[in-house]
Amino acid sequence: MSHPDADKWNAVYQSGKHGRDEPVRILKDYAHLLPKIGTALDLACGTGANAIFLAQHGLQTSAWDVSEQAINRLHESAIQLGLKIDTEIRDVIVKPPEANRFDVIVVSYFLERTLIPYIIDALHMNGLLFYQTFTRERVDDTGPTNDGYRLAENELLKLCGNLHIVIYREEGMIGDTAYGFRNEAMLVGQRH
Repeated sequence: MSHPDADKWNAVYQSGKHGRDEPVRILKDYAHLLPKIGTALDLACGTGANAIFLAQHGLQTSAWDVSEQAINRLHESAIQLGLKIDTEIRDVIVKPPEANRFDVIVVSYFLERTLIPYIIDALHMNGLLFYQTFTRERVDDTGPTNDGYRLAENELLKLCGNLHIVIYREEGMIGDTAYGFRNEAMLVGQRH
């Protein structure tokens, strides 16, 4: 039996209308925080720009997504770039990451609130979570139309309250909204 989310995302990726070529800003801007060696997971990876970035930085990288189309595209990209990335078609809600498995976990543009405690537990001690996704407070319609898939004000801080917060940014509607980091929140947190 097929999975409704898998069917939806397979159709999206097959159409070529979705897929990021660049890693998310939180990862690019704070790459200097990454360990020199270790294990990393790009959770709900899509076509895997974050996974490619992590593997290029020397981390033993896994990438999971419910979409077979996305995983196939990532697998092909990894081969072309000469990178080893452990890809898996995986419904992370049904099968979350195992405890104490990764030094780095990246989550971008995916929000399942009940999964966050599992994500935090999947970090090794002193492991880092890089998280970036959409907020309800926004200047345009970029991102999901359903507010259930968007963060409320400071919600990411609350969801990750068990972590030592290293970086947090959420600018909302303050000041000149033509500039800055809008529509999203970003966080780097460390498990202690």
